[in-house]
Order: sequence, then C-alpha cells, then structure tokens
Amino acid sequence: MTSGAPTAGVVVLLVTLAAVAGPLVGLSPWWITVLVALGLGSLTVDAARFGGRGGHLLAETLPGGHWRLRRIAIHEAGHALAASSDGLAVQRVLVGSLACLRAGVDSGGCTEFALPETVKLSAEDLRRWSRVLQAGMVAESLVYGDSVGGDDDRALLGRLWGLSGFDVETARMEQRRARREVEQDLRDRRLEIEAEAERLLQAAPRFGRRSPP
Repeated sequence: MTSGAPTAGVVVLLVTLAAVAGPLVGLSPWWITVLVALGLGSLTVDAARFGGRGGHLLAETLPGGHWRLRRIAIHEAGHALAASSDGLAVQRVLVGSLACLRAGVDSGGCTEFALPETVKLSAEDLRRWSRVLQAGMVAESLVYGDSVGGDDDRALLGRLWGLSGFDVETARMEQRRARREVEQDLRDRRLEIEAEAERLLQAAPRFGRRSPP
C-alpha cells in the first residue's frame, strides 16, 4: 500500500458521496466544488508535510484503526522475540504511524537494532539476521495467514548478504533455511507473540487517546 492511499481513498469516497447524494438533499454544486478543492488540498499538504503518511494517521484513528495497529504490533513482536532468541539487542520498537512520525521514521512501524560493527558479516551472523529480519513476516503469517509488511526487511536482508560477498544462490538458500527455523520457533511461541503484541499495542500512541505513562 502506498503512503497516500488511505487519504486518497477517503477523499474519493467523500467526493463520490457528495456527487451522488448532494442533489437529493439540495446540496449546491458549488459545495461539491469546494469539497473537491479541500480534498485535493489535503492530499497536497499530506504529501508535503507528512510524506504521505497523513492517510495512515487517519486510518489508525478511525474505527478499524485498532485492527491495523494490532497487525503492525504482531509484526514487530515477531522481530522482538526472534531477536531475544538470537541475542540481538533491540533499541526500540515503534508501532503506528504517529509513533514513527514523532520519531522521524518514515514507516508505519519498526523495530530498531544495534547496528553491526562491520558491513561484512560472517555466515553465522547473517543467519541470525536472516531469522530476525524475517520474523515479522513469519509472525504475521502465523496469526493472519499471510504478511503485508516486510518489504524493508527483505531489502535490508538482501543488502547484508550482498555486502558480505556471498553469491545470490547461497544467500537465497540460507534465507530459506533461516525462515524455516524462525517459523518453527515462533509457531511454538504463538501465545508470546500475542502477549508481546498486546503490550506494544497498549503503548502505541494514537490521536484522541492519552499517551500511556
């Protein structure tokens, strides 16, 4: 999903409703024109000031936003649990567009780790990163049947293997192996995923809700 998709969807919905229902309730075409202008203006402001994330902020505030945030929390919980198993230090976990916007991160959710001291990692270190970076997608798949997040994780994983000098076939084989391993681990920890996700969800800021202490 692109960053501006929710905002654009809301704008299109409002304009469509106004165009269909407006004449029935005596709404002047002038007001429909104003509505279109406001809608286009909101898209421009969202893109300029929030990098297109305003739609996500809105989606997380509206009814159904809790479901969206919970899926993000499940994804990040997978990362956190796998990192704990593999001994990778987690610096912070952000859930939701508001938390990421406040932190200056262009995402709907993220788990930040301590960076490795060198870009050229050993095979064993790469296997650890392969398990941890794929764990968010695995957690989503275990809970929801598929994963919608993880593009950044896959891209980073590809860069780590590439910078370390391994050929493509070896990298793919090792990543598949790592995915099987983390799937087995997290499948046995389903209740822990749910509990960690709930903890993250309770800590996630949302518009209209007082931030937790």
